Amino acid sequence: MTDVADALALLKRGTHEILLEDELEKKLASGRPLRIKAGFDPTAPDLHLGHSVLLTKMRQFQDLGHTVIFLIGDFTGRIGDPTGKNVTRKPLTEEEVKVNAETYKAQVFKILDPEKTEVRFNAEWFSAMSAADMIELAGQSTVARMLERDDFEKRYQAGQSISIHEFLYPLVQGYDSVALEADVELGGTDQKFNLLMGREVQKHFGQSSQVVITMPLLEGLDGVQKMSKSLGNYVGVDEAPGAMFSKLVSMPDSLMWRYFELLSLKSNEEIEALKRDVEAGANPRDVKMELARELIARYHGEEAAANAHRSAGNQLADGELPEDMPEVAVDFEGSEQAPIAAVLNRAGLTKNSAQAKDMLKNGRVKVDGEVVEPSAMLDTGKSFVIQAGKKRYAKVSIA
Repeated sequence: MTDVADALALLKRGTHEILLEDELEKKLASGRPLRIKAGFDPTAPDLHLGHSVLLTKMRQFQDLGHTVIFLIGDFTGRIGDPTGKNVTRKPLTEEEVKVNAETYKAQVFKILDPEKTEVRFNAEWFSAMSAADMIELAGQSTVARMLERDDFEKRYQAGQSISIHEFLYPLVQGYDSVALEADVELGGTDQKFNLLMGREVQKHFGQSSQVVITMPLLEGLDGVQKMSKSLGNYVGVDEAPGAMFSKLVSMPDSLMWRYFELLSLKSNEEIEALKRDVEAGANPRDVKMELARELIARYHGEEAAANAHRSAGNQLADGELPEDMPEVAVDFEGSEQAPIAAVLNRAGLTKNSAQAKDMLKNGRVKVDGEVVEPSAMLDTGKSFVIQAGKKRYAKVSIA
């Protein structure tokens, strides 16, 4: 995809805010590969899908031909990002930073293209910075400006302590953009203050200001609160394929397009085609299975994705038949055709006629792989593979 309008449409998908969109369009129109930065303080190496939202957007930039900079904040991690905190964060030790950084590096290349990724550590430039350099950097903001931050303002009003080094964090993050000559910086919505600081620091050092793109927090599987391990509504990127499959296929239908929007690498056109399929009557569960396979393939490989349903409670892939499918014969002597509802009931695929009618009405019955209408009639003298619901199958011979 090289057309600027198409590229912009893809990059806008799922974003919370782009500051400024017209600047991004001009950068894309320049035709040169852009430098896309996202910083990660190595404090939580056990990632879940919520953490992958930024990485997915970074991969979209890569697929458009741009260079991604995965910045590990081994220096800033020792300060501790104060964003969203009501107390001063405990700085990490150098050893903790190293261990967590290696875990990050092992995980991110399941999404990012290593050929188009620069992995950088910000101690590279900050360790060489003099005290005079740091004082110059500190002069690029004021205490009043820092107190505009919601988390700092709340702590100040509550009489809670704010350490001076915490004020340095946004400036240090902003200087990262100078050192890396970033064209675009990505971050969560809670990072907006820090990201905008990068624009100001770049101006001071004579660089063009980066475009800021904020990404929303991913809702967990409950569809309400943000994805969090402590809330139990998460999908871990290192979870077993079967567990990932079960969780993703079981999510509410109302949530699946949000996950496609933020986690899938499918094109906008492919996702729109899936939406049209559902509107035309396709089972949403089949669409969720497609998303599950895409994500499992990303983290565990194609073979694991193809077989994940087996370890997720013996659920079957679309079009797949169970190896031990029972064979049943039902008798409609004297008739050339048999009503599907009666066939389901006599074949023992439903508890009673009422359940058969309900499953047919809701499109949960397939004959030879195709959903059938409640009024469907089956020819006698033939055999059919009939599926009722998710797990009940039988090869039914009608006499």
